[in-house]
Amino acid sequence: MGLDIHITVDNQEEVYDAVYFDEQADNFHQHQLSRTFCNLMCRRDVVNGEPELDQIGKITGIDVSPIYDMNDYGDEDSITWLLDSADTAAERAERLKTIQANRDKLKGNIDKITLLIADLLNKLSGIHHLSEQLILDAEDHDALNNAVYFANFNANPGDGYINNNFGQDLRNFKKFLLYAKNKGTQTVYFNYG
Repeated sequence: MGLDIHITVDNQEEVYDAVYFDEQADNFHQHQLSRTFCNLMCRRDVVNGEPELDQIGKITGIDVSPIYDMNDYGDEDSITWLLDSADTAAERAERLKTIQANRDKLKGNIDKITLLIADLLNKLSGIHHLSEQLILDAEDHDALNNAVYFANFNANPGDGYINNNFGQDLRNFKKFLLYAKNKGTQTVYFNYG
């Protein structure tokens, strides 16, 4: 088992209803992000050098920080832990202030994220050999398997979760955003588990 990434919404019950999980709809394979995408989103904190997503932002001229910002919303369990682990009332108040600021920053972000993902898809679809343009961290040992994950951007080699490449993950991401928007979602963020 490993860590997975989930796109979470401000209207969970409307989006993740019984119809969503109907096997006929196959939403899992249409909307799921791979474990490699999960690892990509965690790279900022572990790479000595510039993470791949930041490099892709430079290559495409697109500000990818709103995608990273989706990490900062925080689920209820992590917020409870953060608040319970505060040593003083002042520290707890400061953490609450930061949590609220993060949530306020993301509020109503679905259109912004949808446009950003569409821009990435558009620009990256014309870039050949993306994996060769990415600089590896010398100490990293190619944790994402860049030659595979960033190759064949316009193909869907995976099943929607296993063996997705970066292009397929972005297409799944976009499909989910459009689905969620249709269900009235206004705010999207990441949850890990």
